[in-house]
Amino acid sequence: MDWKQSIYSDGSREFLSNPNPRLGETIKVSLRVFKDAPIKAVFLRYLPNGEHHMIEMKREGDDDIFAYYSTDLKISEKSINYRFMIATEDDVYYYNQLEVTNYDPNEHYDFKIIADYENPEWVRDCVFYQIFPDRFYNGNPDNDVKDEEYFLDGHPTSKQPWGKKPVEYSEGHCLDFYGGDLEGIKQKIPYLKKLGVNAVYINPIFWAPSHHKYDCIDYFQVDPHFGGNEALKELVEELHKNDMKIILDISVNHTGSGHRWFNKEGFFDKSTGAYNDKNAEEREYYYFDENGEYFRWMGVDTLPSLDYRSQKLRDIIYRKPNSVLQTWLKPPYNIDGWRLDVANNMARKDEIDVSNEVWIELRQHLKETKSDMYLLAEHWADTSKYLQGDKWDAAMNYYGFQRPVRDFIGDIDVYLTRTHIPLKSKHKDAVKLAKQLSQHLAQLPYQVKMNQFNLLDSHDVHRLHIMPHIDFETYRCAVVMLFTFPGVPSIYYGDEVGIEGDLRYGEGCRYCMPWEEDNWNKNHYNLYKKLAHLRTKEDVLKNGGFKIIYAEGSIIAFARFNNEKAFITVVSMENADKEISINGRLIGITDKSSINEVFSEKNAYICKDGIVNLKVSANKAYLYEITLKP
Repeated sequence: MDWKQSIYSDGSREFLSNPNPRLGETIKVSLRVFKDAPIKAVFLRYLPNGEHHMIEMKREGDDDIFAYYSTDLKISEKSINYRFMIATEDDVYYYNQLEVTNYDPNEHYDFKIIADYENPEWVRDCVFYQIFPDRFYNGNPDNDVKDEEYFLDGHPTSKQPWGKKPVEYSEGHCLDFYGGDLEGIKQKIPYLKKLGVNAVYINPIFWAPSHHKYDCIDYFQVDPHFGGNEALKELVEELHKNDMKIILDISVNHTGSGHRWFNKEGFFDKSTGAYNDKNAEEREYYYFDENGEYFRWMGVDTLPSLDYRSQKLRDIIYRKPNSVLQTWLKPPYNIDGWRLDVANNMARKDEIDVSNEVWIELRQHLKETKSDMYLLAEHWADTSKYLQGDKWDAAMNYYGFQRPVRDFIGDIDVYLTRTHIPLKSKHKDAVKLAKQLSQHLAQLPYQVKMNQFNLLDSHDVHRLHIMPHIDFETYRCAVVMLFTFPGVPSIYYGDEVGIEGDLRYGEGCRYCMPWEEDNWNKNHYNLYKKLAHLRTKEDVLKNGGFKIIYAEGSIIAFARFNNEKAFITVVSMENADKEISINGRLIGITDKSSINEVFSEKNAYICKDGIVNLKVSANKAYLYEITLKP
């Protein structure tokens, strides 16, 4: 066994005396390594005022497996990058968040501490539940949309019976409504609590003509068909009474073309709005050229993009106390955070790019309003530049979790499907998955990585379990990873009961929630319920360290651990049963440790000298709960 694999540190309380320090504070930084490693000296290397500096770390003690090295570090700057240098008789090794090298690596994967980070620490305790409101539950039929109640782009609204398969966009035009509303969500709070959910993320609820409501026409009004502002107030109050959190979805990258600021559709007086009046004060909120053409999000006529060069726009969206994003965080509504749609596109248009300053400003103003609010943003690619402590708290973790995990269990990456090249499911490569997961986590400060919003499904991608070649055991593998990976898990409504769906974009993943229990897939429900309650109960799954401890062929294993307890997730996508050996000493396992598989009374393992030998069935997930020091 290569002793270098045992080198470990992170930003948790196990290795930082204060993981969330204030500027000017002195903290203790620790590292551990096998106690028989041939080490002569360990140094912490950082860059105070831009200058290379090393502090020698003292060996403070040993246990049965590890030696612990520590030093004091003064948090003298808003952001401190550091790595470890480990000297042996023959070489010098460098340890950062990604790897151990025998050459001086670049600083991209350094450990990082952010001083005075306004951390929404409540997020780590959460299991989120994402709700697409129109399709969740109809709590008040009196506010339902009626047939031909209004028209959009010449197309009428239609009221659909609950449970009917959503029609194609060419037929429904996103104007087919099922009647779900905020009162319906409130009525189902007992269901969510029983499932183990303690936070909800709700897709847009503000006044808009479509059922998806990303084409908002008034940011200050909850859609009357969802119950209006009073319904939101009552929902938040009831959630908070039940110790549950709520974040709302909004797009402030673009409005709907019917928005009162733009008013192309005529929902408001046709003499007003930027589209109709070149002298309207809202004209500067949008990108218009000399011919009156406007810039659209993704070229969609009904979604004009907002121009954040306008200081007035910044005021009304996030800077003023009565701005859009501040208003709903404050009484009487008191939501706990925002999910911001297409956030990577915001405040950008070709050569015009004010996104960096806008995101820094936006974060500052919202945190001044509510310091522990959760600022979650949508971006499907590499999000690391936004996740360094000065912009987003988290991203919907498509890049660092959903896309690589779905690829590993047999789905085709969503970006590749857009190429229109015939593709087949590839060999399920555990080494590739390990690299994808590791490279993303290694780019983020620990304070931020533990807030990431992990998901398998959403309103924007076909549901994984409806894929014809994904059986329940395969799907189960992905779900077990979801609940044990660093960050917070999110359940997309209905996944927990095996909701129906199809492979269409949009409508295919927005079927009505089936409330008749006879129609539930009990395997799904029991799996989600068990994991949700486990996740909220076990501190090590919220705050523990993370290490990939096995990746060969199509089998991956990773651990969450502290000094007392660990969980090991083992996932095999192999076509045949295998026997594998995991070096449990890397996370503190000894022959005295107690090991139990969470889902089975049978413990098919042998542990000797800390090496855990497992019999792993094909296409199977295991979750081992380990008491390290009985």
